[in-house]
Amino acid sequence: MLCSPSSLSHHQRTSRLSVSMATPLATRGLPLASRGPPSSSSSSSWPPSSILLGRRPSRRLRSSSPQVIYSVDAAAAPEKGGEYRPSFADNLLLAFFRSKMVEEVGWDSEKPGYAGLMEVANRLMVKGKSASETEQAAVRVLQSLFPPLLLVLYKALLAPIANGQLASMMLARATALSCQWLMGTCSVNSVTLPDGKSWSSGVFVEKCKYLEESKCLGICINTCKLPTQTFFKDHMGVDLYMEPNFEDYSCQFNFGVPPPPLDADKALKEPCLDICTNARRRRELGRNIVTDELSCPQV
Repeated sequence: MLCSPSSLSHHQRTSRLSVSMATPLATRGLPLASRGPPSSSSSSSWPPSSILLGRRPSRRLRSSSPQVIYSVDAAAAPEKGGEYRPSFADNLLLAFFRSKMVEEVGWDSEKPGYAGLMEVANRLMVKGKSASETEQAAVRVLQSLFPPLLLVLYKALLAPIANGQLASMMLARATALSCQWLMGTCSVNSVTLPDGKSWSSGVFVEKCKYLEESKCLGICINTCKLPTQTFFKDHMGVDLYMEPNFEDYSCQFNFGVPPPPLDADKALKEPCLDICTNARRRRELGRNIVTDELSCPQV
């Protein structure tokens, strides 16, 4: 069947219109050098659907998320070494404890953090006219850390249970959990009571930071050991015997064990620490001083 000239002219106009409409769509997003009709050999696969839709895969795949992931991982990487690293909560406890000590002393150090705390502890030693007065001031600091009603209820309700076993074990765990910011790494262990029984009411401090940083046996005895023993006995109803080791700076807490009399406590008979600046100065001034005269004058 032959087509008439009019119908042929209409067919050609339709074909040209369709080609003119398809060409801009097909060439959208292509480089200028590649625009144009494809060869007959590749007509079956040209143009790709991504080009027809104007997509640019190479640009859409770019992303900066790996840099964010790496920075987060680097920030979360643990530091090398086994020393205790204070957390945000530990820093809050340090600031709270320091504020209570500052209230008692009436003076604060310009140094931040733990170094400032140790200067306040030294000022607490200087302020006291005697070792007993310093001890009483430290007990008041410990009291101010707790709500008064909590201390009363603990002593009245928990301390008498099972001859103090429950209260002693609770305090051991609370101390190991909440006081590492002050003392360093510590763990709960078992202690032997005077009657031969064994309770898991002990806390072993591997290396006391408070003792190491203070560099003073007197600060350890008068602002930590003696007032802490007095506080737990008088205000929480639990016996406590603390055994600091002045050679390796470790310390053993024995909850549920009464402390010995002061004249029998071996910690009070120790000489000044080797790192104590006062003891070093005294040794430089007189090398023939007997051992008893090297005992810490602050104790």
